[in-house]
Amino acid sequence: FIDPVTIGCGHSFCMPCLCISWEEAPHPPRCPVCRETSHQMNFKTNIVLKTRTFLARRARLLHLPGSAVQMCQVHMQTKKFFCEVIKDLLCVLCSKSKEHVAHRHCSIDWVAEEYRQRLLEQMRCVWKKTKENQRNLNRETSKMETWEVSKRFCFLHESVQLHMPQPVHPQLSSWPITGLIDRLSRFLVHISLDHERVTDDIPLFKGLRSWLFSSDPPDMATITRRCFLAWGDQPFLSGQHYWEVDVASCSNWVIGFCNDSWAGRDDMTLKAGGMFLLLCVKGDDRCILFTSSSPLLPHYVERPVGHVGVFLDYECGVVSFVNVADSSLICSFLSCSFSSPLRPFLYSEYP
Repeated sequence: FIDPVTIGCGHSFCMPCLCISWEEAPHPPRCPVCRETSHQMNFKTNIVLKTRTFLARRARLLHLPGSAVQMCQVHMQTKKFFCEVIKDLLCVLCSKSKEHVAHRHCSIDWVAEEYRQRLLEQMRCVWKKTKENQRNLNRETSKMETWEVSKRFCFLHESVQLHMPQPVHPQLSSWPITGLIDRLSRFLVHISLDHERVTDDIPLFKGLRSWLFSSDPPDMATITRRCFLAWGDQPFLSGQHYWEVDVASCSNWVIGFCNDSWAGRDDMTLKAGGMFLLLCVKGDDRCILFTSSSPLLPHYVERPVGHVGVFLDYECGVVSFVNVADSSLICSFLSCSFSSPLRPFLYSEYP
């Protein structure tokens, strides 16, 4: 045993060997001896068994006959020490020589055990990352299958030449668009907020959190949040308009445009029409961006860390969201048909 662990059925195995044997095994894996199902994956080292195997290895080394390679050809003594400077084996006389006396020397068996433990730590880390990546891949694959059903092709809008990255793989890179912010800033407007209120929560995020984190849903009842809700006092009936919001300190947020019928609802659920929103939902130490299409459409780009810009072209039926920090497009609503005035909408949660 190099790194002995004991699984639930009582059998003990070398941890690296067990990981290798379970790599292609069906889930949940089984004990290689008794075939009992093992639901535990994070094993701790059996300290007693590890100590005994270490002592056994030392005793075995003491009784092994010396080979010609292990003999110092100068002093004809067994090489028992490891020089950490030249990374080579030395006999006791060589280690005390003028050439090596200032170097740090260790017993061979202790050095071997030290390097063995370093290797084991790396193997455990690789195993943990492998399983974590597999879980993430399975979860993202499930989401991608849902997304593929509802995805639609987006095209460049000629008036602003916005670039739409195709979300074909989680965490895509967003390419900067030269001159994008300068072009949009020509339509910059000041937004005065109306109906501002502080609330515990709105139904906007209910159901969305449970769907996103169904495998490990966060206990929202134990989380204290400060929620701010408001929308612009000036509706837009025509023209091109651009405004920015600082979301750096927000955990969850929703920004965009909505019509009066949606803003006036008590529930404001995402199933209702009349809204063109970008949502950022945080959970499991990660953030996911969505647009309020039906069904919800995820966008696998990095969460903006500063200002988010919102652009409206009423006549062309376009609502776009941009990452101001790197001058890149997050996503767009294209070819929309606006039949009523649109108001800027803002919702944010602070931890």
